[in-house]
Amino acid sequence: MGLRLLHLHLHGLFRSHDLELGRDADTGGQTLYVLELARSLALRSEVDQVDVVTRQIFDRKLSAEYSRSEESIAPGARILRFPFGPRRYLRKELLWPHLEELADQLVLHLRQPGNQVDWIHAHYADAGFVGALVSQRLGIPLVFTGHSLGREKQRRLLEAGVDRHQLETTYAMSRRIEAEEQVLAQADLVITSTRQEVDHQYSRYGHFSSDRAQVVPPGVDAIRFHPRGSVTERSDVHNLLLPFLREPDRPPLLAISRAVRRKNIPALVEAYGRSSVLRQRHNLVLVMGCRGDSRQLEKQQRDVLQEVFDLVDRYDLYGSVAYPKHHSGDQIPALYRWATHLGGLFVNPALTEPFGLTLLEAAACGLPMVATDDGGPRDIQARCENGVLADVTDSDALQDALERAGADRKRWARWSDNGVEAVSRHFSWDAHVCRYLGVMQELCQRQVTLQSIDGGTAVPSPQLSRLLVLDLDSTLETVEGRWLSDLRHRLNQEGCGTEEALAIHSGRSLAQARQRYAELHLPDPQVWLTRAGSEIHVGAELEYDTLWQQQIAQDWDRDVVVEALDDLQDYFSEQDPAHQGPFKVSYLLRESDPQVVSMVRSRLRRRGLHAHPKLRCHWYLDVLPRRASRSEAIRHLALRWKLRFDQVLIVASQQGDGELLEGLPAAVVPSDHDLSLERQRHHHRVYVSAKPGVAGVLDGLSHYRFSGLR
Repeated sequence: MGLRLLHLHLHGLFRSHDLELGRDADTGGQTLYVLELARSLALRSEVDQVDVVTRQIFDRKLSAEYSRSEESIAPGARILRFPFGPRRYLRKELLWPHLEELADQLVLHLRQPGNQVDWIHAHYADAGFVGALVSQRLGIPLVFTGHSLGREKQRRLLEAGVDRHQLETTYAMSRRIEAEEQVLAQADLVITSTRQEVDHQYSRYGHFSSDRAQVVPPGVDAIRFHPRGSVTERSDVHNLLLPFLREPDRPPLLAISRAVRRKNIPALVEAYGRSSVLRQRHNLVLVMGCRGDSRQLEKQQRDVLQEVFDLVDRYDLYGSVAYPKHHSGDQIPALYRWATHLGGLFVNPALTEPFGLTLLEAAACGLPMVATDDGGPRDIQARCENGVLADVTDSDALQDALERAGADRKRWARWSDNGVEAVSRHFSWDAHVCRYLGVMQELCQRQVTLQSIDGGTAVPSPQLSRLLVLDLDSTLETVEGRWLSDLRHRLNQEGCGTEEALAIHSGRSLAQARQRYAELHLPDPQVWLTRAGSEIHVGAELEYDTLWQQQIAQDWDRDVVVEALDDLQDYFSEQDPAHQGPFKVSYLLRESDPQVVSMVRSRLRRRGLHAHPKLRCHWYLDVLPRRASRSEAIRHLALRWKLRFDQVLIVASQQGDGELLEGLPAAVVPSDHDLSLERQRHHHRVYVSAKPGVAGVLDGLSHYRFSGLR
């Protein structure tokens, strides 16, 4: 069989035709790239199937096509849509709480016969987070392309004057950067479009390794983007822009981008407005996506558009600036060729530009560029020699670059020819796909001790229909009297199900947990998840799950972790040896301060350690291998036992239990739960009981019709 490939592209609006590019901040160049890549890969003889996973959306404001569970792109390529989170459309920053749900669905999908894939390619941080979880659980090689990176975007926006609180509110930046660190630790291969990304952007991440990065320059569709325009298409563009322009035959400064802050369009308008040279020589044409009622736009789009309109008014640019509300995808190549025919320039003033596909499209049509001196444009300029770069954060520098670029017609003609030739030679789709498949096949045959989730040392695999997971350290810690008796009766009731089992999880060692549990006189559990999920023991013989140990042991060095945190004793002290473990380092905070977790995480990352901190009950800090957690241990067990995640029932009540409420497993939350769990109470598989403690647990068992234990 040929190669079977899975691409993850989760945000924005994705379909096989008529992409709504620029409709919002999430539907841009990445969307077009993923679609064209899938279509091009499907044409290759060595590729059997290409699937692109995206979000299924049910929203009356959008086309019903986005609610279809499957859609063909081309023979051998299709879109698979999975529902996660609310049914309506959400901007990408609001998807983070729902990504675990998609990861669980994908794991179950890929476990089905005929759905196996050779590798997963995740695009952007949200897809990277999901891809990392799926790769970790199933042992499938992971490829990551960031398209843009949180640390670089944060740096640029801070330089532009955006405050940190706004960064968190608007962009969920900390969550994004943490996800990027997680995926870079898991990824077998990182594909970038430029060397600058490797050397100056990815290198700022603690878990990035440059020997796992490959530069694969992007490709341009030569069928659509070429310099051979027609009178008819120029007439169509002319009619599109005529309502805005008094002298429509002036050489235009053309910008095509979404109306988002990162694209920095207001800086271009200001440079144009300040320059009498530019205003006399050029028109300014801004294609900022399609927009209808401005009240329905996202706040960021409204703010950027309003800033553009205010600048047009301030500099009295009416008759010289065009900003059409609507355009079709077919008009984009025509706009480039129209601008080339008039001797114009393509302008990309973005604060960050890791990719630069529009620059290549313009170059393929013979249109020279003035672009940001960042990322992709540097590589494009080095290969194409078709324009100039500018520091777009300096208004004077941008203005000067625009004035110089349009001053010499002979140089303009040379730039135009250079761009057409260089794109054909270096940036064709054929060249891109050949390079892509080459590096994939060479580098994605990773050799790991983990063979697959079905390999390793076997543990008992009973035929189960349900698994109940209780917390010994909180749910059962203080239970007594009537509630203990009721729970004991419920778990031992006559006629109980023969396919339902009990798992106990605890931060204690196995010996300590068994000693405490014996005092409760409850049924023997089928599974012990101890030492914060870093150890699994199964069955009456307490068989140790060595496969789980192999998974979490990768890149773990306990002694180095302890040494890295040794000088932070002012903030916490090591717990007693009895609370430690080979894959668990445990501390007790001197003061209850959640900021300690961020400090520890940063320290571990700077040292390049594959470990992560977990805070439990506000005082107890565990440092575990990056693959280890209670949540992942439960999923590992469910996969080993071929148990669907939605057949697992978990009780959560304390600070630190939030990880147990993510994804498909059902959850019970007693009324006296920690306030940190409030933000997750509305997840569709979380039942919040009106009763406290074990009474709430019993209420939850009734809610989910959990009948008893085997």
